[in-house]
Formats: sequence, structure tokens, C-alpha cells
Amino acid sequence: MGESVPTLSYGSWPSPVDAALAAAHDGRPDDVGFVGDETWWTAPRPTEGGRRTLVRRQADGTEEPVLPAPWNVRSRVIEYGGRPWGAVTTDAGPLVVFVNFADQRLYAFTPGGGEPRPLTPLSGVGGGLRWIEPDPRPERGEVWCVLEEFTGEGPTDVRRVLVAVPLDGSAADDRSAVRELTPERHRFVTGPRLSPDGRRAAWLAWDHPRMPWDGTELIVAEVGPEGAFQDARTVAGGPEESIAQADWAPDGTLLYASDRTGWWNLYRDGQPLCVREEEFGGPLWKLGQRWFAPLDSGLIAVLHGRGAAVLGILDPETGDVVDAAGPWTEFAPTLAAHGERVAGVGAGAHSGYEVVELDARTGRARVVGAPHEDAVDPAYYPRPRVRTFTGPGGREIHAHLYPPHHPDCRAPEGELPPYVIWAHGGPTSRSPLVLDLEIAYFTSRGIGVAEVNYGGSSGHGREYRNRLREQWGVVDVEDCAAVALALAEEGTADRERLAVRGGSAGGWTSAASLAGTDVYACGTISYPILDLTGWGTGETHDFESQYLESLIGPYAEVPDRYTERSPAEHAGSVTAPFLLLQGLDDVICPPVQCERFLERMAGRGVPHAYLTFEGEGHGFRRAETMVRALEAELSLYAQAFGLTPPGVPTLELTR
Repeated sequence: MGESVPTLSYGSWPSPVDAALAAAHDGRPDDVGFVGDETWWTAPRPTEGGRRTLVRRQADGTEEPVLPAPWNVRSRVIEYGGRPWGAVTTDAGPLVVFVNFADQRLYAFTPGGGEPRPLTPLSGVGGGLRWIEPDPRPERGEVWCVLEEFTGEGPTDVRRVLVAVPLDGSAADDRSAVRELTPERHRFVTGPRLSPDGRRAAWLAWDHPRMPWDGTELIVAEVGPEGAFQDARTVAGGPEESIAQADWAPDGTLLYASDRTGWWNLYRDGQPLCVREEEFGGPLWKLGQRWFAPLDSGLIAVLHGRGAAVLGILDPETGDVVDAAGPWTEFAPTLAAHGERVAGVGAGAHSGYEVVELDARTGRARVVGAPHEDAVDPAYYPRPRVRTFTGPGGREIHAHLYPPHHPDCRAPEGELPPYVIWAHGGPTSRSPLVLDLEIAYFTSRGIGVAEVNYGGSSGHGREYRNRLREQWGVVDVEDCAAVALALAEEGTADRERLAVRGGSAGGWTSAASLAGTDVYACGTISYPILDLTGWGTGETHDFESQYLESLIGPYAEVPDRYTERSPAEHAGSVTAPFLLLQGLDDVICPPVQCERFLERMAGRGVPHAYLTFEGEGHGFRRAETMVRALEAELSLYAQAFGLTPPGVPTLELTR
């Protein structure tokens, strides 16, 4: 006779996936690149104040952190940052240039050759001087990059331009020593990509009120003898055509990913290479993201797919794509190539993100860095399902379902589980189908999770993205509710024990869902947007300062819509308990948004908690913050749903 499986109510299952374990595995490797024959990347360090370090994989296969604490390799350009480092090999070893988060200066160093030395000055004006996508050019004695320069104290008093910074350190205290490569023509620019012969440079640009997934321009300029960019001209893109990335092939042709057909597909000198209703690009939230990388052979490493992005090799002559074999079902947009070697960051439904190398000659793929290691018995991992639901008007809604799962527990017969609807941020983004110990934290305790890639999410073509145009706070709320109610109607979830949670734009959707529907018994709202009028008129950063022009509508034409949609204006409609989480250093969704919402909730008797975290910005990076936030969220659900999770501190709710 085998041991009987204990019967315990959903939400009370004991789990080895505690909040500390989930926090320790938060974040992923990123910003992959080759330095000579070595593979380098940035890596999170949640237990070291949430910094990111630079890691190299040496010839013997060992990983070595390149920069000790407190160095933090991360840029604040457009606040979301992007590629913060670049390197080349020299006779003295690798020459590395990186952005340090604390002061946002560019630094140069050679590993083993002393402390990093500053290349750029500080500025006391506004947000100062910031840099991104550094590309060292030792033959010119410079590093080329993007400069973000504040010209006043306001968040939109800023200019961005392509520049050359001297490598000799002469600009460390002298802004005038930084050479501008182009005149200031556009509000936003990406770093320049130099053609193989060094005679042309290409970059992307766009202007308010467009976001880069709405429309960008691909610009090409001649590089003069002194390194100045001349005769700049637009060769592709426009207000309704988004170029996500551009690069040069070894033969000097220009490759780029454009959504002119409704899907981001690849083009070479304007001619399509592989016409498919799939995405070969994505929303440019960070400067330097790379969905493709040209190889010396003429082949192209690509990320492609509908929903999930997988790694493949495209033959531009035939249009055929051969996908890499392996367990990775999702890749991050951070490809790099060296000869016929391709490096990327991949993950799967049962494994976290790891650095993967593909040999395009043999087709062999292997893990070369940050290998996934099971922190607990994989039997406790969730077992996700890809689902498509039907929303209002018969529209499709894409979602990932993570039912409660525990190898040694079962619920009483007839009991239905509680479910939490997860709304991702962005909102022009999506939830990837990868192992996430935050999800396992809930599912292994008997709480289901449904990630909803609501209308407006990326990965399903421009038409799906455009569903949210002027419909933010409507389509996203409706789609999340439709999934929640469908789960209850089909008998998957308990109708009385549904919750909603999200951060940033997902926090907006969560708050709007609590204010505008009666679907949920409670909700978790993290670093949210709550007041559109305030957020859209000076309470956020420059990059998203006019995002609402497309998500809500032009403020000058529909000011009342900004009021009508804002959860802060409908605080009186919120009756369900909620948890509000906020970083005090957040300049994207500042604390004033939460404070204004809570002022309007005062005296209404709705149980809630407001937790703030010093030193945290937009999204939490410190282990202690993530532990506190997760445990508080679980306690909220326990109190709202009548659960008894063991070993979880009780969150004090006020009224």
C-alpha cells in the first residue's frame, strides 16, 4: 500500500518555493555580446542591492564576474535603459566601456588593469548626462554612443543625439570634448551601426507623440574622413511603419525588421526576405534590443514566432528558417553573432533563462552561461497551458494558464481553486511562457494563475496591438475579465475567489478592473498609473510622456476621457480589498499617483495596505523588497479568500 496523498484546501498546501527562493531567481541574463572569442553578458544580483554585473565566459568554460560591487552596469536613458556596455579586443586585452548606474557616467577599463576610469562628466542640470549603446572605436580614439542630455529641471527638458566620446578621458570633466556626430533632428535615436567598410552608419529615430512600435524612421548617413555623419537620409519607416532593428550584412547590404505588412518581417535593402504572419521583431522598450544578427556566411540568426519568439537561422536566398533544437521555447531580444556562432538568452516552460550558444554550421545549441539549476524538485513547478479565449465581439484573447499543482497534495472533492489574473506591463508588451518561480510560489500552494496577453499585447501582429488604441482601460479590462469569467464558467476557477494583479501598466489594468467591474474579490496593484491627467501632463518621464495620445486619445481633443478612465477618479467604486506596492524612487509611475488614489479612498472602509520601498524604482530589484511584496500579496489572498497558507506573515489591512 502506498502512502495516501493528503487532502488540503486550495491555498493551504505547504511549498518549498518560498518568497526568498523566488526573489533569488528573479531577473535574467541580458545584453549578450562577444569579446573576441569570449561570450559576455550582464547578470542580476538581487542580493547585492539589486545591481547588475558584467560576466565573462572564459576559454575553459568558467564564468567570472568582471566588475565587483558596487559597480552596477545599467543605463537610465529613456528610463528603461538598454545595452549598457560594449567592448573590443586590444593588444592589452579587452577594452570595456560601460555605464555605471549610480552616476550614469561612461567608464572604460581593462580587466586586471586597475579600476575603471570615467570618460564622461557629471551634470547638475535636471537628470544630468546619460549614455547608452557604447561602441568603442579605438582606431579613432573614441566610443560612439547615444547621449541623453537634460537641458532643464523638467522630465521632458531633454535632448538625445549620437556622439563620440574620447577614450583618453579628456571629456571626464569637459562636456565640450564630446563630439556630436549628427545635428539634433529627432527626439529619440538608437545607437549607430557602422557598415563593414566603415563608410556608412545606420540608426533608428522617432518623435513624439509616436512610440517606437507605432512608427520609426531608418536613417543612413555617410561617414566622413573625420568621423562626421553627412547626408543623412531616411530609407524606410514612417508614422505607421515601425522599424524595430537595423544592421548591416557582411556584404554591405542593409537589413531591417519592419511591420509594414502588419507583421515585423525582415528586409534586405527594401526587399522582403521571409514573408510570414509571424514577428521577427518586437516593441523597442530598450535601446539596443536585437531580434536578428547577421552571420559571416550570409545567413541570419533570427528570433521569430507568434506569441513566443524562438531562435532560428534564416537563409535569405531561400527564405527558409531552421530552428535551433533544444528545450528553449522563448528567447529574449539580445542576440549576438561572432563568425558562425550565435549567442542568446533562452528559457522554457520548465527552465529559467540561460545563455545559449548556437553553432550555425552544425546546428548544435548548448548552454554556455547562467545554466538553469532546479532550485527545488521540478515536481513543484507549474504545468502551463496555452489557451485562447473569446472576448467581447468574438475577439480572440491569448493567455497562459497555470493551474494549481503540487505533487503531494490534492484539494477536497468538489472544491474549485482560487485564481489570480496577471496583467502584464507595457501595455505594448506580453507575458512570455517561461518558468517563473513567482508563479510557482502561488501554484504550488494551490492558487492558480492566468497570464492574459490582452488586446494591445505584442507578438500577434500590428492589428492585435492596435486594439488598444484609444481603448486602454477598456479592452485590457474587458479581456482580463473575460478570461476570469470563462475560467469560472467552465469550472476551472472559483467564481467567488478571483483576484487581479499587475505592475506598471498592469497595475493600471488591475486598478481599473477593481474600479470598473465586480469580477474580482481583491487585487494587487504595483507601481501603477492611476491618474491619467496627472501622468500625462508632467508626472512621468519623457519617453512615455505622450504615450497616452495613442492609448487614450489626444488630450486636447478628449480631456474628459482622461478623467473618465482614471481609477483615481473612481476610487468610490472600489469595494474589494487591495494591496498597493510602490518604489519611492520611481520616476515613471511616481508615488504621488498612489497617494492621490489613497486620499480619495480615505474613510470608505475598504480593507487595504500600502507598502513603499526606499531605493526601489520602477520594478523591484532588491531581494528583500521582492520577499516582502510576495508575502504581502499571498497574505492578501489568504484574507480575501479564506485561505490558510502556512508560514506566511499576516499583512495588516487598514480601512
